[in-house]
Amino acid sequence: MKAITESGRRSRDWLKRQGLQVRPWLLGSVLAGVLQTLCIMVQMGLIAWLVHAVLVRQEPIQDLLWLLMVLVLAIGLRAISQAAQERCGQHASVRVRQQARSQVATHWAALGPVRLADRSSATLTNQWVEQVEALDGYFARYLPQQWLALIAPLMILLLVFWLNWLAALFLLFAAPLIPLFMALVGMSAEKISQQHMLEAGRLAGHFLDRVRSLTSLQLFGQVAAATQSVEAAAERYRAVTMRTLRVAFLSSAVLEFFASVAIAVAAMYIGFGLLGYIQYGPAAELTLFSGLFILLLAPEFFQPLRTLAQAYHDRAAALGAADGLAALQAEATGWAPMASLAAGAAVDGIRVEALSLSYPGRGRVLERICLQVAPGEIVALVGPSGAGKSSLLHCLAGFVEPESGHINLFGQLPTQQPVAWLGQRPWLIQGSWADNLRLTAPHVLDSDMQHAVESVGLGPLLRSLPQGLHTPLGEGGRGLSGGQGQRLALARVWLSAARLVLLDEPTASLDAESEAEVIEALRALSGSGKTVVMATHHPALMALADRCMHLDAGRLADV
Repeated sequence: MKAITESGRRSRDWLKRQGLQVRPWLLGSVLAGVLQTLCIMVQMGLIAWLVHAVLVRQEPIQDLLWLLMVLVLAIGLRAISQAAQERCGQHASVRVRQQARSQVATHWAALGPVRLADRSSATLTNQWVEQVEALDGYFARYLPQQWLALIAPLMILLLVFWLNWLAALFLLFAAPLIPLFMALVGMSAEKISQQHMLEAGRLAGHFLDRVRSLTSLQLFGQVAAATQSVEAAAERYRAVTMRTLRVAFLSSAVLEFFASVAIAVAAMYIGFGLLGYIQYGPAAELTLFSGLFILLLAPEFFQPLRTLAQAYHDRAAALGAADGLAALQAEATGWAPMASLAAGAAVDGIRVEALSLSYPGRGRVLERICLQVAPGEIVALVGPSGAGKSSLLHCLAGFVEPESGHINLFGQLPTQQPVAWLGQRPWLIQGSWADNLRLTAPHVLDSDMQHAVESVGLGPLLRSLPQGLHTPLGEGGRGLSGGQGQRLALARVWLSAARLVLLDEPTASLDAESEAEVIEALRALSGSGKTVVMATHHPALMALADRCMHLDAGRLADV
């Protein structure tokens, strides 16, 4: 229970901070809503007066034309104020969602690919799209309506009290019951919405993992089992969704019940009072104008609360989404950027001093590493698996923050210096060759792309393709062999403006033929003037290096 309370408090604090940036738009929405309430009061008063004037005072219609014109003006102004309220709320929502996505991108960058590796792309996509979009209704509708649900009924109540204090008491006694029951329902709605967001991310990740592994599932005859697991995940998501909808409908039903009862009691009082059956209090003073005016205002008294109830599910959804977004922020904030490099420290090349790193559950993986790499030098990190080669590359790339030590890349911190990275499996998108090459150089010319492709040995293959650089590729480089995809990624590294290239076992997952092709491409890259640090076991790659460093048990030494 304590964890739930802390989670709810964290979610509310996060939403409050987001709302501070759009407070003027929210205030504008509330003011437009107040103006709309004033127009409603004028409109209902004019309607009641027109009916009273025609039926009781029997005034000719032509003498009431000016009242009809004022009534039309009030209706038009009400429509304008309602549109302004919605527009201000939408502006606030758009600003908050833009701000939230910017924060998510910043937090992802702070965590880095290593810490995000255990999260599926579907889960991250759900956070980027679904959780951020869940904030829309909260800022566009719920927050302004929260204030209007207090201000608008109070304005109408004061007017009804001036007309007939007993009728006002009927409305006043019913009004507190609605937010009371909404609060009771809302406690359950918040928990269910958090579970709904969690199940949505799980279902997306579960389904995407099965789709990506479809070939393996078919080969091992596990398609039926995978289908059943997806059905079970979908059923859990359906159950949570239905619980969320039940709570939303329950909150609306509770409000409608109490609002209908209060309006009915007020109508009975006014009807019996006009007929003379009730003599208590101000009943004898009721007229057709005051009685009709109160009856027309009674539904409008509860309408802001009805609208708030409709938007109450938006609040629960936003709190559920904010819980995940606030947790991401807390996790990213916990990794403070390394500040061990003094500003303006001029270093020619790469310098690593007394670098140490530990992982939870693994202990110390790097122990006071010292390394210097000259500009344009190629250094190979060799050693047994688990010795810390990839961890050292992750530190150089800025993917993880070391416990202690200094890293200086050409006078800058790792996160400030652009770095080219190539692992065992290149990241290739669905698109053309040119689309993949432009990922690191958006404004590169076709001639430069042609030169990069030729440099890594893909020239003959490219010339054999009818569409050349505009030849489409599938996701993950489908249409290319493993070696060809790796060399295309090397061509992208070639076009990159990064001075440092980090290679993590670039030939580990290739067959002998593809491996030889990639080694030839790396040999061409070695003459490009870029500084290269690579982790490898391959003798041919070690032969390309100007220097080999042996890493074992977290300690580095010259070979």
